[in-house]
Amino acid sequence: MKIEDIYGDLPSLETDRLILRKLTLEDATDVFEYAREPDVARYLTWEPHRSIDDSKGFLNFMIERYKDNQVSDWGIVLKENNKLIGTVGFIRWSPDNFRAEVGYALSKEYWGQGMMTEAVKEIMKFGFDKMELNRIEGRTWIENIGSQAVLKKAGMTFEGTMREQIFLKGKYVDHTLYSILKKEYV
Repeated sequence: MKIEDIYGDLPSLETDRLILRKLTLEDATDVFEYAREPDVARYLTWEPHRSIDDSKGFLNFMIERYKDNQVSDWGIVLKENNKLIGTVGFIRWSPDNFRAEVGYALSKEYWGQGMMTEAVKEIMKFGFDKMELNRIEGRTWIENIGSQAVLKKAGMTFEGTMREQIFLKGKYVDHTLYSILKKEYV
């Protein structure tokens, strides 16, 4: 499987409550609404967006990744009101090793409602069925209990703690590692 075979025309996906689709510049207001929140960015690689221009810059970056057939995020859209509330996707896809890692961000307003678990389960299905993955991983800051709950509810198994695994936001960060194998996926 080649990356361009999947990301050359990233399909929309659908769950009971969500539509996962390509991001567009029209999503700037919705992205800024959640990405400006310090609590949303706390455990992510990026800082809170300071202006809508930051959100437009992120969207332009993602649109270029779509055009270049690179690993990219889906926007998470609520079916009930067509509002973009976050992103979900694969990072660090290694087609030769049949492995990828999930990454995501969600508006604080929708935390604790099972939205991200629903989105992660849908892209896991896509990863195993369409990307021919054998292993899907998820890493979180050790302090990010909410994200660890998402990975557990999505069916992943805790594998351990990677001590001082990354230097981010001025400090060394311990990450927890979760995974699920294709044979374990239900």
